[in-house]
Amino acid sequence: MSKKGSREERELVNMLWEADCAAMRAPASGGATKNPLPDVIAGNGKTYLAIEVKSTSSERIYIDSAKINSLLEFSQIFGAQPYVGAKFKREKWRFVSIDQLYKTKRENYRLDKQLAFEKGIELDELIGKDTQVKFS
Repeated sequence: MSKKGSREERELVNMLWEADCAAMRAPASGGATKNPLPDVIAGNGKTYLAIEVKSTSSERIYIDSAKINSLLEFSQIFGAQPYVGAKFKREKWRFVSIDQLYKTKRENYRLDKQLAFEKGIELDELIGKDTQVKFS
């Protein structure tokens, strides 16, 4: 894993702890094990999350289908809600449910910055502390 990716994962874990959620990075994610593991696992007694973390300085993020399938498998076994945690450079974190992602012709996934900010949610809403009001 790149230093940038680990840094973003650590940042998210710290943000979750500050928001009264227990959280940890899954150190074996990224191929060190055959078990399905997300990048970050978190919970607060009411909400349990499995998060695949992606960061970029561009306008879109591509995610291999194996990563998403692994995230979904772990989430089902653990009883967690699966999300992609997206960190676009110089922007706030956004959390997008898997069904909001665009599926590519090669059966992988894509998340555009515009979609992340239209359909994604912020951390407080993710952990159930706040609900966003969306205007149509």
